[in-house]
Order: sequence, then C-alpha cells, then structure tokens
Amino acid sequence: MVGPSLSDEERDVASRRLKVGFVALVGASGALISVQAGGSATVVAAGLVGGLALGYVLLWFLLRWWAEFLPAPGSGR
Repeated sequence: MVGPSLSDEERDVASRRLKVGFVALVGASGALISVQAGGSATVVAAGLVGGLALGYVLLWFLLRWWAEFLPAPGSGR
C-alpha cells in the first residue's frame, strides 16, 4: 500500500505558502490596477495595501466556506 507523498509538516508548509501566494496575488492585482489607471506612487501603495487586505478577507471567507464541506470529526467519514 502506498502512503501519502507529503508528511503533515510538509503539507502545512505547502498550505501556508499557497495561502500567502493567494493573498500576494490579490494584492499585486490591486497595485497593477492602480498602475494601469496612472496612479501616483501613493495610490499604487494604497492599491497594494488594499489588495492585501481584500486578499486576506477573501482567504478567510473561502476557508470558512470550505470547512462546511469537510467531514465533522468523529462522524465516521
């Protein structure tokens, strides 16, 4: 029988990197939209910070939503 290819620690590290990458992608998108609109450096920085905040909120929402589909502990699944 073949076991899992990742240990629990490696899975946690990969999950954390994916979460950080998701938030960074949304933040970079906000900054790039500010650049595309011709904003100054202050506006671009605000777009980056706002995008990072929005990315964090989106991640929080998605993780809470996804938890509804996971089996409950002790349910036998």
